[in-house]
Amino acid sequence: MFIGTLSLLGASAAIALAASVNKITCNGQDFKYKELAGYGAVPSDSRDKFGDTLSIGSSLALDRSSWSKKHGTYEGIVWGLPDRGWNTQGTVNAQARVHKYKFTFTPDPNATVAKPSPPNLLFEYVDTILFTGPDGKPTTGIDPTTTKKYPGFPEMPFATWPGDGFGFPGTGGEGVPIDCEGLVLGKDGSFWISDEYGPFIYQFNKGGRMVKAIRPPEAAVPRRNGSVSFSAASPPIFNDKLSPIPPDPQSGRSNNQGLEGLTSTGDGKFLYALMQSGLNQEGGPSKQTNQLSRLIKYDIRDGNPKYVAEYVVRLPTWTDPTVSDPVKAIKTAAQSEIHYVGKNQFLILTRDSGFGHGQKAANSQSNFRHVDIIDISSATNVKSPSNDAPTGAIASSSGVLKPGIVTAKYCTFLDFNINTQLNRFKSSEGIAIHNGGAQDSGLLNEKWESLGLLPVDGKDGDDGRFYLFSFSDNDFITQNGFANFGEFTFKDSSGFNLDSQALVFKVRLPKGDKPWDDDDREGDDRYD
Repeated sequence: MFIGTLSLLGASAAIALAASVNKITCNGQDFKYKELAGYGAVPSDSRDKFGDTLSIGSSLALDRSSWSKKHGTYEGIVWGLPDRGWNTQGTVNAQARVHKYKFTFTPDPNATVAKPSPPNLLFEYVDTILFTGPDGKPTTGIDPTTTKKYPGFPEMPFATWPGDGFGFPGTGGEGVPIDCEGLVLGKDGSFWISDEYGPFIYQFNKGGRMVKAIRPPEAAVPRRNGSVSFSAASPPIFNDKLSPIPPDPQSGRSNNQGLEGLTSTGDGKFLYALMQSGLNQEGGPSKQTNQLSRLIKYDIRDGNPKYVAEYVVRLPTWTDPTVSDPVKAIKTAAQSEIHYVGKNQFLILTRDSGFGHGQKAANSQSNFRHVDIIDISSATNVKSPSNDAPTGAIASSSGVLKPGIVTAKYCTFLDFNINTQLNRFKSSEGIAIHNGGAQDSGLLNEKWESLGLLPVDGKDGDDGRFYLFSFSDNDFITQNGFANFGEFTFKDSSGFNLDSQALVFKVRLPKGDKPWDDDDREGDDRYD
């Protein structure tokens, strides 16, 4: 059993709040974190129907129509999104895809630290959809090398590669590079995917073919030496010297800090996409100054997405205990996902990096992993020709916000790292789930990057009680890995096997909030 330091609440406070781990009021709306209600995992060496190693945690999407409750057990369908493939030794020619799982969840209200519950969130693999470009050719995970414009599409990132794209002989190839990060299910069975390379939002039909691409405001498009340059300075496995000059874009999104968060309103009429951190001309890429992230709103009601509004979110900070310089130790907690709640409010997942399972022994304890609340009710709509121009900025290069701009309200809510909650569950190996301590199967992974809500009542959630799901991104770290349709094998140099972990939190949302409501028009026409 592991009982470590509580991140936000002391042990006495946790006992005092037995009825709720935490409760807050954000802009007049009440939120409660009742308890950690579940844990589960997908083994690190799991493979999809194409023979490739699975990863599911970059984003998740829960199929609302599949959710049912019977005799105390819930069942449903969840789609899990991997990113650009195993890339700890360089980007590879991995085709983007999304995985379909059936899951069962059986809450255990009697779980305690003394008698922890075994995994009560169980997964059954169902299917995988491969993504292709507008021309039907497979997408790739290789760092972009150039651009291409397909008929009816904006100019997009593009990549070419020699051989098989994994460092072995082949015919060479080309395709649209995608580093998938956000996922929204369309009502027509399509998939909306936000990406870090562009940073673009792509729509794929139910068969996986790209049918739309949303290019962001030009201020977010990366530029080097005055020209568009989509490279993330992530050289391919077959040429570790292939990197742009300069490595960091001089404006636009920072390397690997694109549209990490994607969500839709409950009625599916609007998309919101959030940059992982500040643009390079607005404080990035420094972790001390890149707090100001842009939240972009699109109207997708008629099938032709329209950019209608943009807001600024000031991300929180955390203190890195491994850095001796007190100034450099304070870093931005970059966001990894957002989820619409209602009434101009969203859940936002912000966290530290470099701490958890798979990291150095001294770095097993995360210092900051949160699901918090942002509220844009009073935030300034910064959409304008000047702010959205190629080098447009809402802040100085050192991250100082321009006068007159009001950021979204940010409210601290749910802390992942409370061991008195985590220890109430155990891994399939019987080890208590924990933050900090031994590098074992119970230690939480470093990266948590997804959010999903399902109603406790098994119906519509009118009572405000929801289960909040979050999956971890294991970065395909395994000692028994496969890619390229099973032809390429790998063992991650870290020596670790990281399962794709999942947590389920029980929460209460404000009265009247309906993230599932098909008739939710709250704020839908508020473009300013």
